[in-house]
Amino acid sequence: MASDELAGLRDQIGAIDREVLDALNRRLELVRRVRAHKQEAGAPIIDAAREAELLDELVGANAGPLGERAVRSLFAAVLDVMKQESQGSSAAAPAASRAPAPVARLAIVGTGLLGTSIALAARRAGVASVRGFDTDAAMLREAAVERAPSLADAVAGAELVVVSVPVGAVVTTVRDALAAAPEATVTDVGSTKRVLAAVEDPRFVAGHPLAGGATGGPGRASADLFDGAVWFLTPSPSADASRVEIVRGFVAALGARTVELDPAEHDRLLAVTSHLPHALANLLMRAAARAGEDALGYAGASLREMTRVAGANPSVWADIFIENGDLIAAALSELGDELADIERALRNAERDTIETWIGASATARTRMLEYAYRTDAKMLNRIRVRIPDKPGVLARITQTLGAAGINIEDFELRHVSPEYGGVLVILVAGGDQAALARTLLRREGYSAA
Repeated sequence: MASDELAGLRDQIGAIDREVLDALNRRLELVRRVRAHKQEAGAPIIDAAREAELLDELVGANAGPLGERAVRSLFAAVLDVMKQESQGSSAAAPAASRAPAPVARLAIVGTGLLGTSIALAARRAGVASVRGFDTDAAMLREAAVERAPSLADAVAGAELVVVSVPVGAVVTTVRDALAAAPEATVTDVGSTKRVLAAVEDPRFVAGHPLAGGATGGPGRASADLFDGAVWFLTPSPSADASRVEIVRGFVAALGARTVELDPAEHDRLLAVTSHLPHALANLLMRAAARAGEDALGYAGASLREMTRVAGANPSVWADIFIENGDLIAAALSELGDELADIERALRNAERDTIETWIGASATARTRMLEYAYRTDAKMLNRIRVRIPDKPGVLARITQTLGAAGINIEDFELRHVSPEYGGVLVILVAGGDQAALARTLLRREGYSAA
């Protein structure tokens, strides 16, 4: 009897679900008609005030047992889905088409984060054979490659060999690959390039993708790691032009875009834009530690943000600091001169000097953001949202903005405490879009300053 009753209850629920589905489809037809009228009249498509009124009306009409929070959450989701569907489709836009990879047989030497990501992206691009070798057997076991017992076995028959080892071992490994695969083109992914000037072989094309993270390993690898990324090529004068084109085509098939640089210019740029920030993050973290446990316990978001890369893979970064040490030291020396100037200004309370110093930094940061987001910095609006420390909050915020067609250019999440939660800072382009984003977020009960 109990099972018959349970089956009957389930049948009733299923029937109601079908009624709800039919009602939602009828609602969508009406929403599309409303949207067409608005487009014809040139009226705003999203009316956040009307949506807020509708939610209030539904809460007032609710006879239960649904609670107010459930009503608001359910119908806010319905509103967002309807907006997405009325635009044509809620499906994600297809990935940009890529040219097929110019090689069919690939070898990866070094199967960490970058090496394994290259293997995954190559398979996505249609490369038929991807063999790999790593001196670390555990690393190789975790990598998504056809495992080879030695470097020679990995590169045998390969058309292209990618060397993805720490920069301290890159010269030796590149030479070993060139010797073991006399017909193959060889490239690398190391973050210092002058050291490879000693490899004068027409088959070698030095490279460096600007991709990765503070932590690595094949378990963190991803096929989309290079989508839209800059991939530097720093071929020597002896590099064969046809080999350069093979690497260029392979990089494009992985989803990245190539930029050709002189090796010395590459190392100068990376010394300032990548290696110096890592050095400063370590210095700041050590300074905070010297100040005692209270300094670490009460550290603000600014320190956490500025030291995100502190302590990144000591063995890998020690190699980078050694190989590019002269240029990193020069950058630190130049910074030291400026530190002495600002220290004097602070001790002497030179307000004008300090304001000029901060203003020049703001101007430089604005230009950097314009390059990063490809828009006038004046168009970028920051929205500060306090969020509770619980699951699903970020998904709700991004769904709300996405349903209204608002693109989040960037965001920062700053944890404050389990009791307070955190602060989400969203970057939106355009004053109208920012105003709409604030209205929609407030509709959902969030502060949006």
